[in-house]
Amino acid sequence: MIATLTGTVAHVGLSHAVIDVNGFGMFVHSVPSTLASLHVGESATLHTHMVVREDSMNLYGFADAGSRDVFEVLISVSGVGPRIGLAILAVHSAEAVRVATTTKDVNAFTKVPGIGPKGAQRIVLELAGKLAPTGEDQGAIPLAIGENVWEPQVTEALVGLGWSEKDAKRMLAKFPETEPELAERGSVPEILRAVLRTLGNSVAGRSA
Repeated sequence: MIATLTGTVAHVGLSHAVIDVNGFGMFVHSVPSTLASLHVGESATLHTHMVVREDSMNLYGFADAGSRDVFEVLISVSGVGPRIGLAILAVHSAEAVRVATTTKDVNAFTKVPGIGPKGAQRIVLELAGKLAPTGEDQGAIPLAIGENVWEPQVTEALVGLGWSEKDAKRMLAKFPETEPELAERGSVPEILRAVLRTLGNSVAGRSA
C-alpha cells in the first residue's frame, strides 16, 4: 500500500495529476481542491490510497491525510466506489462530510452528482458513528489575483464530474452576478461547491 507520494508535478489534468517520483510518472486521481494546489515543476506530497482490482490498479491522492481517511471510509459504503467518493469530496470538504454524517444530513449528499435520495440515506446510515467531526477547519486554497482566475479550473472540474462544457460555462458566466463576494474572494473549492449546489438545486427544481 502506498500511503504517501512525494515528487515533482509533471502534469495536472481535469481529474488527475502525474507526479514524477525518481523518474517514474505516477498517475494519481484526485479532487479539484487538491489539483488546484499543484503546480507543474514544483515538488508536492500527496496522501494516497491504492485501489487494486483484478484488471486495474488506481492511485487516489489528497492534499492532507484527513481527506484521504474520509475517502477510505466513504468507499467502504456499499454502492460508493472511488468515483463517487471523489465526487463527494469535490463538493464537500472532509470536515463537512464528517459533520453531515454525524448530523444525518441526507440533503448534503444529494447535492453530489450521481447520488440520489436512497443512496444518500444509505451513506448516512452506514457511516453512523464512523466519521466524527474533528473541529478543524481544513481551509481553502487562495486564488491568484485577477479576474475570474478560477474559471478554467472550475470548468475543468465540472467537466471531469460529468457536466458538459457548455453547461459549465453557462453557469460560470452568471456566477459573478449571483455570488459576487464569493467570485471575488472565494477559492476554487468553495466556488466549485457553490456551483454544484446551484446545479443540483436546478435539477431538483425541474424534476419537482
